[in-house]
Amino acid sequence: MKENLTNLIQSQINWELYSAYSYYAVAEFYRAKGLSGFHAFFEKQAREEIEHAEKLSEYLQDHDIAVKLSDIKALKEEFVSLRDPLLFFVKHEKEVTALIHALYREARSEDDLETMEFLSWYVSEQGEEEKSATDLLQKYDLFGANGGLGLYELDKELAK
Repeated sequence: MKENLTNLIQSQINWELYSAYSYYAVAEFYRAKGLSGFHAFFEKQAREEIEHAEKLSEYLQDHDIAVKLSDIKALKEEFVSLRDPLLFFVKHEKEVTALIHALYREARSEDDLETMEFLSWYVSEQGEEEKSATDLLQKYDLFGANGGLGLYELDKELAK
C-alpha cells in the first residue's frame, strides 16, 4: 500500500474516533434533556464509529502497517435547541461520506484493488448513515419539533 493511501486511512481512523467522541457528546446533550431514546440512539452511533475505526486499524495491521493515532479534537458545536444536534448529525455524516469517497478514489488511482474492495463496505455504510441522519431529522421536524406527544413517541422509537 502506498504512503498516501496509508496516511488517508490513518486520518480516517482519527475521523471515525472523532465521530464517536462527537456522538457521545450529542448523547450526553440529550440525556441532560431527559430524552433517553435520543441518548441511546447516539450512544449506539458512537459505538458504531469506534467499530469503524477498529476495522480500519485491523486492515492496516493486517498489512504490517502500524496504526498511528493522533489527537481527537473536541466538538466545537454548541447545541441550544433539540434540533441542533440533528443538523450536526446530517452535516457530519455528509463530511464522512466525502472522506470515504476520497479514500476510495485514492485506492482506485493507485490501482489497489484489495483496498477498493475493503472500502466498498464503507461506501455502502455511509449511504445508510446519511439516510439514517436525514430520516431522523425529518421525523423530528414532522413529529417532535413542537414537543409534546410527538417528541415523546419519537424518543420511545429511538430507544428500541
